[in-house]
Amino acid sequence: MDVETLRTLSSPAGSALLAEASAAYGREDEFALGTRLRRRHPPALVATALTQARLRARAVDKFDAADAARLLFTVDGYEQATRAAVARHRAARIAATLGAGARVADLCCGIGGDLIELARAGLDVTAVEADPLTAHVAGANVAALGLAASVVEADAAAVDRSDFAAVVCDPARRTGRGRVFDPDAYRPPWPFVLELLASTACVKVAPGIPHSRLPDGVEAEWVSERGEVKEAALWSGRFAAAGVRRRATLLPSGATLTDADDPGSGVRDPGRYLYEPDGAVIRAGLVTAVADAVGGALVDPTIAYVAADRHVPTPFARAYRITDRLPYDVKALRRHVREHGIGTLTVKKRGVDVLPERLRAAVRPRGDAAATFVVTRVSGRATVLVAQPV
Repeated sequence: MDVETLRTLSSPAGSALLAEASAAYGREDEFALGTRLRRRHPPALVATALTQARLRARAVDKFDAADAARLLFTVDGYEQATRAAVARHRAARIAATLGAGARVADLCCGIGGDLIELARAGLDVTAVEADPLTAHVAGANVAALGLAASVVEADAAAVDRSDFAAVVCDPARRTGRGRVFDPDAYRPPWPFVLELLASTACVKVAPGIPHSRLPDGVEAEWVSERGEVKEAALWSGRFAAAGVRRRATLLPSGATLTDADDPGSGVRDPGRYLYEPDGAVIRAGLVTAVADAVGGALVDPTIAYVAADRHVPTPFARAYRITDRLPYDVKALRRHVREHGIGTLTVKKRGVDVLPERLRAAVRPRGDAAATFVVTRVSGRATVLVAQPV
């Protein structure tokens, strides 16, 4: 798709074609659908409409269904777009700090995932995108949703930021070869990110960013949605909470945990319960904060499992009741599986060189019972904790 095709697709006739393709996609064979539509429309426009219909069908995984049915996408733009729940969380935090009507620059806005929620939060947003097609898509998307925001086609690094109360930036973290994990390979580059963070800003970064790369005076927040880590963001200036360097936030609940809540923890043998912290908690380095919250301790100083003698409900970790403790020995594990009639077996592992699929096949689960094998290190030795989810 190019800008001219986008304009055609946004015309009344093009919009009708796209609506028809989107309504039929998934209900009708795609080849047959394309053949039918090409009888009345130019082939190139039909191909673009079918691509949009396919992306809209995928987009319900990231966006609210009502929005996904109205938005336009590029393939790369969809892959890099912020999930609606995460963008909504971030926009609410920004609006709560700055107040409604505050002027915000959304740099590297992509197709407008953050832009949409910033505008919905009542902020006066100017979005900036260097790629002409992506900028047009972002503009079409805010218009399709009836939102008040402007989109400018420009280089983010060249924008005058003096009139904005804050800046939001999502540097590109993908190349033609896939995702980029090294902050020095971001676009705009890392020095520009540091320049933004010298004032009030929120910059998205890869969840795997090393803690050693976090600038002084900046709060790093890792966000998970329904147990899956989605992204990290660096908050500076007015956005950064006093005394907080690392934060884990869980969506949709909004539960949050910071290093200010973390007194540290010792190590102990597993008790009656094992806790598996949420991925955002692990990325934020706050496993010991969970240990403190449940009255437990780490099973190993380098492994993200917490052991405790009692069950304390917490949104930050999944709890398991430990029923047995076995050495990591395939024959012993196979015997345990046979004697307990275990047919449904989940294998989790941390800190040991084990392939869960191979171990599951080796112990030959058969029967009606279910169990979880947690393979980890206890007192420096590979150990299997047989557990049941609480």
